[in-house]
Amino acid sequence: MTSRDGTFDYLKIAEIVNQKGDWKQALDEILECIFPFFIFDNIALFLHNQTKSDLTDILYARAVGRGKSSGPDLAWGSDIARQVIQNNTIVLEEPSNNPPNSDRLKESYLLGLPLITSTGVLGALVFVRFAGPSYSETHLIQARYIASQFAGLIERKNLNEEINALHEASSMIALQDDFISTISHELRTPLGFIKGYSTTLLRKDAVWDEATRHEFLSIIENEADYLTGLIENILESSRLQSDTLPMQTHLTQLDTLIIETSARIQSVVKDLQIDHDFEVRPVIRIDSLRISQVLTNLFNNSIKYAPGSPIKISLTESPDFYIIKFSDSGPGILPEYLPNLFQRFYRVPGTGGSGSGLGLFICNKIIDAHGGKMSVESQPGMGTTFLIKLPNNHASNHERENHDHEDTDS
Repeated sequence: MTSRDGTFDYLKIAEIVNQKGDWKQALDEILECIFPFFIFDNIALFLHNQTKSDLTDILYARAVGRGKSSGPDLAWGSDIARQVIQNNTIVLEEPSNNPPNSDRLKESYLLGLPLITSTGVLGALVFVRFAGPSYSETHLIQARYIASQFAGLIERKNLNEEINALHEASSMIALQDDFISTISHELRTPLGFIKGYSTTLLRKDAVWDEATRHEFLSIIENEADYLTGLIENILESSRLQSDTLPMQTHLTQLDTLIIETSARIQSVVKDLQIDHDFEVRPVIRIDSLRISQVLTNLFNNSIKYAPGSPIKISLTESPDFYIIKFSDSGPGILPEYLPNLFQRFYRVPGTGGSGSGLGLFICNKIIDAHGGKMSVESQPGMGTTFLIKLPNNHASNHERENHDHEDTDS
């Protein structure tokens, strides 16, 4: 990248800074642009460590010539960078006029320039030449221009990071506000039922027959169970988010676990159709209670959001994972909602029904704690498929024998 007259191309550098979205890619392209006219062996960008005034952090470093294998202090000029930042000035350091040294790394020519923005000195740019040549006045002018462009690039990078952090914080605040609103509603509804029916049963001016008493007490019990589950989900999601919920792993026949979980669901939802398609029947080390919890949550979601839909569960193997596919043929989910589906407190807009937005977050965290991955595929009107990938940590023959022996004893 040279200018039309074969000279240092200031305009091209400015275009790269303004047009490239990726700051590292911009730096790489600028270096390719300037190297034919501004020779250097090493280059480093140091940022001022705001918490410790005497320290600097390397943001970017690149060796393009001699001395690629040299030690970091000598090769990158960290001492020069500290001087530049502390004094806010250009520092030029060249070898003395001693006889040439056979070790060219000891004949280093260092040029450090401050990275100055409207907010002050961000850091330092250091060029290193081994065995010369000396920096001419033209080189100093070019280096000052490069430093000013790099400073603008880093300032924009920092600004973008701050904007992204604000967006994330804003999204989290919105989710938390929605969570408070949702939880308030979720708590108020069952509490209202419990309060209303218990008050009715305690009335002294009415006598209830046994069937009515049983109905009212059943409603109270169901609402109390719902409240208990909701509170447990909130606590569990907090422990999972802070990685303080331990996994109790043991060898488990994965296909048997899926069938047993399906059977428990069908004992409650009598007309639910569940089809199993197992290509493998693996024994792996997992927390069976937690994996069953994940499957139960997926069942409950399908029953709630795809009522009447048959459910198909397949189990296959890839080079690294056993893959559980959990599919329904319900209304599906719009593409714009899929990226947020595993976020804490998130609920798909317009789906209605109760729920705190914690179930899939908990499921994803449980699978993640097993070293696995969870994802979702869906199209409106075409149903939804959840994919659970669990590491295929094959049990040894000895472990399988012990597992089979334990099953026989039980």
